Amino acid sequence: MGIVSPGFRRRRRDDDVQLPPGQYLTEDFPVLSAGPTPNIPLDRWEFVIASETGQEYRWTWDELQELPAEEPTVDIHCVTKWSKLGTSWRGVSLDLLMEDVETTADYALAHSYGGYTTNLPLEDLLDGKAWIVYEYEGSELAPQHGGPARLLVPHLYFWKSAKWVRGLQLQEFDELGFWESVGYHDYGDPWREQRYAGD
Repeated sequence: MGIVSPGFRRRRRDDDVQLPPGQYLTEDFPVLSAGPTPNIPLDRWEFVIASETGQEYRWTWDELQELPAEEPTVDIHCVTKWSKLGTSWRGVSLDLLMEDVETTADYALAHSYGGYTTNLPLEDLLDGKAWIVYEYEGSELAPQHGGPARLLVPHLYFWKSAKWVRGLQLQEFDELGFWESVGYHDYGDPWREQRYAGD
């Protein structure tokens, strides 16, 4: 068994498609994870937004499913240089989840089941830019792709779209997440090719 997903073998450039610098198109959906895939029973799954004052806003799986869903179709770009265009998702907008959250925070640290974290400016999660998604291409989100639910922030490199998301910690300061603490870029804009610290 190889150490690289089969998706990395198929490279295609299409001159009619504008891609961020250094990216190539793939039809596959390569799988990369920082650790083992966690198994989260739906009756124990929850999503929590914790404000900088410690106030918590919680949703169970059933409560998340009852909220109005959106179906964004977006392009996604991985820091390992693959891009997948026109991906279809279903989930709940962070705008909706943040409606009743009182905060003056400028940053968020996303936490995942399994211990993964990634940091984002709060403004990159609002105004129609981010979702908690639980379906991909009309089917339940597979565990290897972050199911039962993941963060989707398609305008940033895909490591910012935390798999197996369990919550957001709102903060007044920026705290590096897992990949950022080992040398990945703090922000991760694919159009500016912000792959690593210093880019």
